Amino acid sequence: VQLQASGGGLVQAGGSLRISCACSGSSYNNYAVGWFRQAPGREREFVAAIKWFGGSKSYADSVKGRFAISKDSAKNMVYLQMNSLNAEDTAVYYCAVCPSCISSSLSTPDFYSAWGQGTLVTVSS
Repeated sequence: VQLQASGGGLVQAGGSLRISCACSGSSYNNYAVGWFRQAPGREREFVAAIKWFGGSKSYADSVKGRFAISKDSAKNMVYLQMNSLNAEDTAVYYCAVCPSCISSSLSTPDFYSAWGQGTLVTVSS
């Protein structure tokens, strides 16, 4: 599986941005696509995930109500719509595939086997 994240950029606090993840390659039963982020000096943290079949979604508490994950199955794309951005959202955002994830596994990076290169989101205050 190959992943390509794009759409990052500079946005003012309170603004919105949509980032995209293009997925290609083999599919797996019950796989999910997740977004993680990593800010300078901080560990990689879970943001959101969506199961490809069924479409169930999971969010980190820090982004609930502000971010929305979605997919376009026909285009093999996953999107992360980010609203009400603040400086704490500044990070490199990565998309990744979890080949066989149950709901309780979605937020754990170790369960993800393929990662994109990341796209930088910078929120100016």
